[in-house]
Amino acid sequence: MIKNPRNLLWIVPLALFLTSPLWQPPVATFLTPRGGYNPRLAEIDEQTPVQNFSMDQVSITLTSEGAEEWQVDADRAFTGTDDHLIEMEGVSAMYIGTEKEPTNITSLRGRYRIDERHLTLIDKVVISKPTKNQQLFSELLDYYDATKMVVSPGPVRLRGPDLNLTADRMDYDLASDGYDFSGAVKVQM
Repeated sequence: MIKNPRNLLWIVPLALFLTSPLWQPPVATFLTPRGGYNPRLAEIDEQTPVQNFSMDQVSITLTSEGAEEWQVDADRAFTGTDDHLIEMEGVSAMYIGTEKEPTNITSLRGRYRIDERHLTLIDKVVISKPTKNQQLFSELLDYYDATKMVVSPGPVRLRGPDLNLTADRMDYDLASDGYDFSGAVKVQM
């Protein structure tokens, strides 16, 4: 009889070593990777947009130098023709800027180019300045963040308490708060 069975523990590694020619080939075959590795599958296709999305009830905050300038809400937003374009439907925007007086803007559709920081509002655009009781109506409005310019390349109508103005085009500089109406401008006061 064996007095101490722990002394026989060295037999287990010796038995595995001596029987390895019997069990090693089947285990090696089992552990061999199957299939092949195709490095082209890991490449990103540049023509396929990486970020496709469609979301309901979206809020986008646009900042400039750390200060919030625009709050754009949309009933629906989705990826445009490329990764840098966000298309929107049912747009309601508020321009805060450096003024204490917010400007409210609504439109049926809109788009935002992320790389150019260019906001475009399309179809039944209405701009309201509640404290001045003024409204501006247009079909197309572009905001260029780099130059802080708002451009309406088509006909516009500005309505206020003692003012009714129509023009073929409007440029508005947010930095200087200056309007430039051009084309056939008609003013009724």
